[in-house]
Amino acid sequence: MRFITCGSVDDGKSTLIGRLLVDTKAVLQDHLAGVTRGGEADLAQLTDGLQAEREQGITIDVAYRYFATESRKFIIGDAPGHEQYTRNMVTAASSADAAVVLVDATKLDWQRADLALLPQTRRHSLLLNLLRVPSVVFAINKLDAVADAALAYQHIRGALQAFAASAGITPAAIVPISALKGWNVVDTGHQNPGWCGYVGPTLLEILQRLPVTPRETELPLAFPVQWVEKFSASSDTTQGRRIFWGRVATGSVAPGTPVQLLPGGQTAVVAQVFDHARAPKAIAAGHSAGIVLDRELDVSRGDWIVAAPTPAAVVAADDFEDSTPQAAWPTTRELRTTIAWLDDEPLLPGRVYWTLHGHRWVKAKVQRIAERLNIHTLAREDATQLEPNAIGHVDLLLQEPIPATPFAHSRVLGALILVDTASHRTAGAVLVR
Repeated sequence: MRFITCGSVDDGKSTLIGRLLVDTKAVLQDHLAGVTRGGEADLAQLTDGLQAEREQGITIDVAYRYFATESRKFIIGDAPGHEQYTRNMVTAASSADAAVVLVDATKLDWQRADLALLPQTRRHSLLLNLLRVPSVVFAINKLDAVADAALAYQHIRGALQAFAASAGITPAAIVPISALKGWNVVDTGHQNPGWCGYVGPTLLEILQRLPVTPRETELPLAFPVQWVEKFSASSDTTQGRRIFWGRVATGSVAPGTPVQLLPGGQTAVVAQVFDHARAPKAIAAGHSAGIVLDRELDVSRGDWIVAAPTPAAVVAADDFEDSTPQAAWPTTRELRTTIAWLDDEPLLPGRVYWTLHGHRWVKAKVQRIAERLNIHTLAREDATQLEPNAIGHVDLLLQEPIPATPFAHSRVLGALILVDTASHRTAGAVLVR
C-alpha cells in the first residue's frame, strides 16, 4: 500500500512517519543514533533529508520511506504542509492508495464544539477528494499536549465529520493519536484503554485493513507509448519489427488484440507482448509492457495504442440497421476540467500552456474560468482568474485532440498537467470533468 501524510504546517507529519518506522523496527540503530540528541530522538529528521529541511525544521519535498508488517508492505510519502509546496503534495497524492490527514489539536480552539479547521487541512482534504484517493483517514494529533484530551477529540471529530459531509468526503476513520509519544499509532500497550473515549483500532491497524487501489483492468485497452526500441536490438524475436514500450494504463493487452493508433487513427493487430524481463505474456493495467504490431506503422513517443473501434448497431428511423464504428476512447480538443492551480502567477483566460497527457505534449489555451471553489465555505464562486493554490473549473481548448476521459472514469486518461511555456514550471494539476 502506498499512502501519504498531509495536513497543515507542523501538524506532526514527519514525526508520525518517524514513529511508524521506529515502532515497526524499520530503522537501523546507527540511523536512529544519528538523529538522537540528549537522549531524545528527533523523529522528524528520519524523513527530512534535505539540508534546507534540517536547517529550517520544515518539510519541502516529498520524502518516501518504506516499512513492512507481517501482513503488508508500505510505501509512505511525507508531503509538505506549507501552502507554497502544495504542488508537491498533489504529486504525492496522485498515485496514493490512501492518505492520513494530520490535525494538530493544539492549534484549534478545541474547547468549542463549533471550532474552525485550519485552511490547509481543508485544502489538502479537498485535493485528496478531487484526486480520487480511495481512503482518507483523519488523525487528530498532539492530544497528549491538551488539558482535556477526550473533549478535544470529541469536538475536533465533530468538526471533521461536518466538514467531510459538506465536501462529499467519506472518511475511512477518525482516530486520536500522539505521534511524539507513540500513543495509538502502532500499539496501545503503554496507554489506558479507552484513551480519549476512543475504543477502536490503532492507526497502523487501520492502514493494514484499507483496500489497495484496484487497477483499471475492466476498461478498454489504453497504452501510452513511452519508448520505441529499434528492431536491430531484438530482431530474432520480433521479426525485425520495433517494440513499443510503456505501462498499460487501462485494460489488458495480449497477442491478437486489435488496436488503433492515436492520433493517427490507423488500425493493427498486436503480434507479440513482452513483460519488463522480455518474457512473452499478456499484460494487465498497471504493469510495464513491450508491444509488437503485425505491421510497421508510424508510432513515436507520446502516441497512444488503444482498443480498436468496435461495430455498433444503430437502428435508423426506417428500421434500417447500419453498422458504425464505436471508438473505445474517443478523442477531443475541448475539455471541461477542474484545476488545482500551483503556479505563483495567476491563471488567466487566453493564456497558452503546454499540457502533458500520458507522454504526449500538446498546446492548450485557457478559454474560460467558470468558477472557483471557496475552501472555507465550499461554495462555488464566479471568478476571472485563479490565484496560487486555488481550485476552480476551467475550460481548455487543445491544439490537437487527445483520448481524454473524465477523471472519475479513469485516473490515468483523465489527468493532465499544465506547464508554463516560458519557465517550464508545472503550473497546474488538471482533472477532466
